[in-house]
Amino acid sequence: MSQTAFRIRPYSPEKAKELSQSGLHPLLARLYAARGVDHPDALSLDLKRLLSPTELGQCLSTAKLLADAIAAETPMLVVADYDCDGATACALAVRGLRMLGGHKVKIDFLVPNRFTMGYGLTPEVVELAATQQPKPKIIITVDNGIASDTGVERARELGMDVIITDHHLPADRTPKALAIVNPNQVGCQFPSKALAGVGVMFYLLIALRAELRQRGIFTAETQPKIENLLDLVALGTVADVAQLDYNNRILVANGLRRMRQGIRQAGIAALFEVAGRDIGKASTGDLGFAIGPRLNAAGRLADMTLGIRLLLSDDASQALDIAQELDRINRQRRVIEGGMQEAALAHLAEDELSTAMANRSSICLWNPHWHQGVVGIVASRLKERFNRPAIVFAPADTTDAHSQLRGSGRSITGFHLRDALDLVSKREPDLIQKFGGHAMAAGLTIHQADFERFDACFQAVASELMHDELLTRQHIHDGALDSSEFTPEVADLLANEIWGQGFPQPVFYGHFEVLGQSLMKEKHLRLQLRLLSDLSNPPTAKPLIGVWFNRTQSLPADAHLAYRLVADRFGGQARVQLMIEALNESAI
Repeated sequence: MSQTAFRIRPYSPEKAKELSQSGLHPLLARLYAARGVDHPDALSLDLKRLLSPTELGQCLSTAKLLADAIAAETPMLVVADYDCDGATACALAVRGLRMLGGHKVKIDFLVPNRFTMGYGLTPEVVELAATQQPKPKIIITVDNGIASDTGVERARELGMDVIITDHHLPADRTPKALAIVNPNQVGCQFPSKALAGVGVMFYLLIALRAELRQRGIFTAETQPKIENLLDLVALGTVADVAQLDYNNRILVANGLRRMRQGIRQAGIAALFEVAGRDIGKASTGDLGFAIGPRLNAAGRLADMTLGIRLLLSDDASQALDIAQELDRINRQRRVIEGGMQEAALAHLAEDELSTAMANRSSICLWNPHWHQGVVGIVASRLKERFNRPAIVFAPADTTDAHSQLRGSGRSITGFHLRDALDLVSKREPDLIQKFGGHAMAAGLTIHQADFERFDACFQAVASELMHDELLTRQHIHDGALDSSEFTPEVADLLANEIWGQGFPQPVFYGHFEVLGQSLMKEKHLRLQLRLLSDLSNPPTAKPLIGVWFNRTQSLPADAHLAYRLVADRFGGQARVQLMIEALNESAI
């Protein structure tokens, strides 16, 4: 295992005081100041504060093209990616275009089969699109397409134009599409590069509505409320682990607000129901850990068409039926993932790996029996466990002895995974068949026979680009809580905020006496804790309940712990619970 360093997240007491004086709770003021919020104006998450579509490259000109297409009743086809971001972006595109006049036009969608067609707008996907009835004149990609040069070329050969909406980093060759809307394309000056695919599509719809308003199709009073689709934007943004910069936090906050107020798609409400979550108290945690995984399960093990049908359904009964099927698929996904993770750890021989990791900077694995729909999740688990970038492969065609492997990688902060793969590709031009992604996640295809060569080359690149500080696991925390802050009210205050990638959920740190410990379901540690006093913080009067999921090893009687504060309302009685994240063994 990697070394671990515990560090407090720094903040400016002066900025925290300024935020607190504006009316923000003192604890939130400290947490916000530590996350870069340095002025009270930045506390407002009103939609009016969104960056303008005029700043997003080609957004306005593409809106004009879509307005022309709607006026001409041009058949259009949305081609989606098969993850949660792609599904929500697809549903947003179809619903939004129909709301803006596309109900007169044939607007359909297509999701590539990830197991047979791979990722993006491939020539095979384009040829399938051309068989739709009526044949689309315009293909609109969502959450993909920026690396689909050959697919765009094939579409042009078949008489179809392509409008690309994407957020991934571009490849060396830019597709010759009719239009490209992507904040990360070369030359785009949009200040926020963190938009998810669904966020890009939302911007395009807002620009399209403004264009139609300018043409006299709508007035400010009669225009469709595209904002009522923000539940889709919030779900896709959080599930895609997009950086929650100020702009994305505005989008997510307004989507969650509408969910709580009852303004949501029937499919999202159904997913909350099958997950046993209260949509009236919807949080980013619900979206990231309960709703997103159930929608993603369709793309991982089955067909994301099922997930998009759910998000397009306006029938509550039908939506619940589909959501229950997705819940069943997600349970199956968990079983497959668990088996793969066990096999991965057994293969690595964890005790040997801890020694080997002193000389390795990355993890690469494959197994002929693994499922390519779940490799990304397993890579994420390994990355979290060992604090190393991890790439996990599965066979793309198990019947061919010379088949390809499809891999999914997850990275650690400070190591840009897509750039690393690009460097591998430049050093060994014939090694990676295709790849794409961004800093923290990427996908790629290699030949099965080349796995060891890829492992060696990727390991060499990782070793060159990383140093000991990056490979040291960092537990960044927000310091101590006062004993008076261990209340359900404070836990609720924290739960209602917008936390996520780049604006992390608060983790606190404290010195505890472990009064008791036992196992729940033979795999989770349940603790009775007492906060030990220091000069400024008296001990808590009553023991606190702590839970450490997926840990069975007991703790010492005296423990320095990193934890999250949550409210537990089991049996109708509110109390706080500490969700333990880490033990500082060097402080024992």
